[in-house]
Amino acid sequence: MSTFVLVHGAWHGGWCWDRVAPLLRAAGHEVHTPTLTGLSERAHLLSPQVGLDTHTEDVTRLIEVLDLTDVVLVGHSYAGHVISMVADRVPERIRRRVFLDAFVGSDGETAVSLQPETVAHHWAESAAEQGFGWLVPVRKLSVLGVTEQADVDWLTPRLTAHPWKTYTDPLRLSGAADAVPAAFIECVSWMRVFQSQADRARERGWPVHELETGHEAMVTAPKALADVLHELA
Repeated sequence: MSTFVLVHGAWHGGWCWDRVAPLLRAAGHEVHTPTLTGLSERAHLLSPQVGLDTHTEDVTRLIEVLDLTDVVLVGHSYAGHVISMVADRVPERIRRRVFLDAFVGSDGETAVSLQPETVAHHWAESAAEQGFGWLVPVRKLSVLGVTEQADVDWLTPRLTAHPWKTYTDPLRLSGAADAVPAAFIECVSWMRVFQSQADRARERGWPVHELETGHEAMVTAPKALADVLHELA
């Protein structure tokens, strides 16, 4: 079966896939869920120097050290940028890129430049005022479409501030990953911040799947998400 590397987005850790990974493993897949530097149980490594290159190195090193091949590389939200950089560095190890409500960037673009203007302004303002200029505080989960109290209670104590530099660092892509097949999964039952990114995916000829759930699909719709990932694999 397939080897999945599931990469979390801002504020999260590898734990956020705990409801999805067992379903994929039960279907026979190998699954890895790294936590990016400076977040969750690795929050003690957080500093103003942690950026997009740091997180790209986290995932690239995992793939290389474990000698993973034919990888289905999944990036949620901010991690769309991460998997774009990883696939550009080691395209020969990646079988498919999957962007889960995630940024679909081109060389030189930053994550903040791909956000809707009002969202980008809010993030920059939050980093400047509450984040000491280099952190993005955790957003309210209700904004992300999480409505069940049990989900809120599970997520809230685990989320940590995110390094702002990862959103202002530009993508550095050579085009090496362009030959690696890609797909997009859009979560459509919230404010749909990533709708424009789904449109980009369509323009690039990628298949786009829609999930009737909020942005935190791995928490709020794990079975539906696992089914789509299994299909894509």
